[in-house]
Amino acid sequence: MDWQDRFIEFIIRRRWPLLAASILLTAIAWPISLRLKFDQSIESLYAPSNPLLQAFVRSKQTFGGDEFLIVAYREPQLFDDEEQLTDAARDRLNHLAEQIGALPGVETETIQSLASAMRSPYGRGRIRKFVEGILVGEDGETVAVVARLSPLDEEHTPRAATFRKVREIAAAHDPPAVVLGEPVQVHDMFRYVEEDGFTLGLWSTLLLMAMIYLLFRSVRWMVLPLAVVEATLVWTKALLVLSGMQLSMVSSMLNSLVTIITIATVAHLILRFRELRQHHDRERALFAALRQLLMPIFWVTITTTAGFAALLTCHITPVASFGIMMSLATVLLMVAAIGILPGGVLLGRTTPVPAATAAEAPLEKSLVRLTEWVEHRPLIVWLAVATLTLACTPGLFQLHIETDFSKNFRARSPIVQALNFFESNLGGAGTWEVNFPAPAELTQEFLDDVESLADDLRAVEQRTTADRLTKVVAVTDGLSLIPRNVVFVKVPLSTRLSLLDRIQPDYLPSLYNGEAGRMRIVLRAMERQPSEVKLKLISDVEQLARKRFPEAEATGLYVLLAHLVESLMDDQLVSSVLACVAMIFLMFLAFRNAWLSVSLMAPNAFPLIVVLGVMGWLSMKINVGSAMIAAVSMGLTVDSGILYIAEYRNARDRGLSFADALKETHQGVGLAVLLSNVALIVGFMVLTLSHFVPLIYFGVLVNVAMVGGLIGNLVLVPLLLRLIDRPANEVPRVAVQSTQSP
Repeated sequence: MDWQDRFIEFIIRRRWPLLAASILLTAIAWPISLRLKFDQSIESLYAPSNPLLQAFVRSKQTFGGDEFLIVAYREPQLFDDEEQLTDAARDRLNHLAEQIGALPGVETETIQSLASAMRSPYGRGRIRKFVEGILVGEDGETVAVVARLSPLDEEHTPRAATFRKVREIAAAHDPPAVVLGEPVQVHDMFRYVEEDGFTLGLWSTLLLMAMIYLLFRSVRWMVLPLAVVEATLVWTKALLVLSGMQLSMVSSMLNSLVTIITIATVAHLILRFRELRQHHDRERALFAALRQLLMPIFWVTITTTAGFAALLTCHITPVASFGIMMSLATVLLMVAAIGILPGGVLLGRTTPVPAATAAEAPLEKSLVRLTEWVEHRPLIVWLAVATLTLACTPGLFQLHIETDFSKNFRARSPIVQALNFFESNLGGAGTWEVNFPAPAELTQEFLDDVESLADDLRAVEQRTTADRLTKVVAVTDGLSLIPRNVVFVKVPLSTRLSLLDRIQPDYLPSLYNGEAGRMRIVLRAMERQPSEVKLKLISDVEQLARKRFPEAEATGLYVLLAHLVESLMDDQLVSSVLACVAMIFLMFLAFRNAWLSVSLMAPNAFPLIVVLGVMGWLSMKINVGSAMIAAVSMGLTVDSGILYIAEYRNARDRGLSFADALKETHQGVGLAVLLSNVALIVGFMVLTLSHFVPLIYFGVLVNVAMVGGLIGNLVLVPLLLRLIDRPANEVPRVAVQSTQSP
């Protein structure tokens, strides 16, 4: 008896203590797992050492961050014939400002509106021009009320409550208003992801359980995978809590992926147990099933873990942490299966034999016919694969990155509607800045340089191309409202600064910090632009700023999001290569055949080339979800290939010819692969219900890649085995057998 037999005999003999230990461990871990938090900060999207994030954090510490809440609406009767605010418009603005100021979490003294800005009877035209694009639109009908939010560490009221109440105020306003601001955008993004995490996990579980019941018509075989899934998730989340990790933007897929991987594994055990149960009692059938599947499932676990672990090379923190979570969950999945399945299968006096569906017999015949067809027409298959690969490969170089923030949400979501309103009426929703060193005490000479830079940036604002600014706000703009000379008497700069602070108390501190020795010019641009346009604009602004201030740097949420997916794409090339290398090495350890290990990656690479190539040809853009598809899908689709090869080699070791071994493998593992992939596809389709568009992309594209991987494993793997393993003098027997098959 070798070590595998001894191990399997041990877990079957000790099934009750193992089951009890699994239940006890789950009970202990469950309250700990509930403490797992969801990191909803924009900082969580980047590694702490990332220069872009460091610049963003420095700006927040220096200027307090752009934690602004903006409520905007259309006011057709805003101005009278003398270009003054109408009484009705002023009353509505003041009432809305009062309502927003009364909200917890809002700094009341920072509220700005067109009514407060135009209180002075003098210089109203200049003031209106000054606040245009911020408090009033160019159309003269769109107005906004702006308020700064209290810092998170100083405010006990959750941001979610503040945003909910301000949206209630906006909806009740006459006319209805929209709500925007960087904190709102980030909050909505994470809120949708967090809500989807629960919803998608629940629905993927229910759908997959229903799928298993329809396939095997057994409550026990439906509940067992669910038990393994729940134990794995509870253990994983508890360990994440104990290690100090938090869920991130990408982590909402954790529940769904663990459920799907579990179903794929258990489906093979169900079919093997059912087959062996015809000839053995239930304990012996379970022993034999585990004996045949233990090592293949072990290597499946290791290679899947390697696929997810490759994401650790990513510089985008949520993706790297997702790699850690899924790697940990995949290992714990095998532990949970060992602890739960033996006891669960043998619980009670009898174990129901999983039923066979009416479709299984036709499927088995179809798989055999597919084997025969591929065996007799290898050239056609190779030509089809080569043609499709060559046609799709150029599309890989046509891929573009999606940085339009609104494209992360469904068109009907409030955040998209608000973004559309701002883009159309208030000069764009992309707020960012360029900041640079400043003296501890402002001088007119320094301010002249700032004004020159502001003029240079306004030249960018005057561009007719897409890469333009829509608003430039500098300290000198506020100072320009206060004359330098009064009746031939020069007004000191200190006096002008003091007057500006009295007129707009929040204006100067938001742009200049003498203690930190920094100043910034706030910029606005159109959010709904391609990444190459955004990145060119950011580069142009930095170049202009560094001509006058060499240490200038551009930062802001606009800059972070513009680089986010681009950075992820660069990382995915590295992680995909590492995943391939790791999987090839692990498969070499499993099969001791270098050619077989390398060739087995072809069925997994082929669908990725097709999927991403078609995306390129169709001008579909890469977002966070689609950028992650490579390493994740390889980690999932390679599993079927490993189980297929393991079964094939087992058949060959028993003396079967190449043709007979393929036929038996197709009827056995081929059917399990087909059924489990159907279950996987059903599970991933749940992601299309997400409010977060990258998750929809991820679900659809992984499904397409898995269908391609299924075809690859059932068509390409037999062809590769034909080249690698089949002796040259072996007479093909498939043709003879095909004439005898019913």
